[in-house]
Amino acid sequence: MKTFSLKFFLGLLVLVIICSAISSKRDPLALYAELDKNAPLNTLTAKEKANGWQLLFDGKKNDGWHGYNMKVFPDCWKIDDGTFTTITTGSQEGLDIVTDKVYRSFAFSVDYKMDTATNSGVIFQIKEDPKYKFPYETGPEFQIIDHENWKDKLENWQINGANYAMYPPIAKPYKPVGEWNHLFLVVDGNFVTQMLNDVVVVKYEKNSDDWKKRRDSGKWTGFPDWGKFDEGHISLQNHGTKVWFRNIKLKQL
Repeated sequence: MKTFSLKFFLGLLVLVIICSAISSKRDPLALYAELDKNAPLNTLTAKEKANGWQLLFDGKKNDGWHGYNMKVFPDCWKIDDGTFTTITTGSQEGLDIVTDKVYRSFAFSVDYKMDTATNSGVIFQIKEDPKYKFPYETGPEFQIIDHENWKDKLENWQINGANYAMYPPIAKPYKPVGEWNHLFLVVDGNFVTQMLNDVVVVKYEKNSDDWKKRRDSGKWTGFPDWGKFDEGHISLQNHGTKVWFRNIKLKQL
């Protein structure tokens, strides 16, 4: 009887530890503090390297990136003055560039700058498959948009800093058109934190009751595979408007 009780207790303890590990999450602000704000453009400092950060763009080559559902880098993007930038016009969804690698839990950092009426975003947990035309059909989006000069009325979940079509930003620390903004994204299992210019703008738990309610009652009802994948590529969105990206860094968690 004592042996059974001990085995039961040990089994229960292991279960508690496993459940605790699954539900635990890293501190996004601590991850954010690992970045060196004084780092030269498109480089990693010794501090960042020691903390496990990787550089995804050196400002000169497109290594590590390709067009969505393509094997090559698309000609609707170019490298200009140390940035990735779009060259298409018309405000219609174009061809996104995505990371060659897929990621599950990570922290992602990038600077972006908008032109007037820019519409773009960082999309993650993306699945590549010919049955999908755009990355947004499978993965959530950290919205980038000059909503102040957008021609149509927007919902609060469409404005800059939102988790598009899901969570509106709880703060609005965006900078004006023509100035650089800093986007920071942490995906830690089911826990997602979005930061903009040092401020947390969105926090949510994937697969929570609230998340499921929002997914199943809004825009994504027409996209059955949206939010289905827990790992995937990360994309920079081309929406036919001018946007610039630089200082792209990632840390796998």
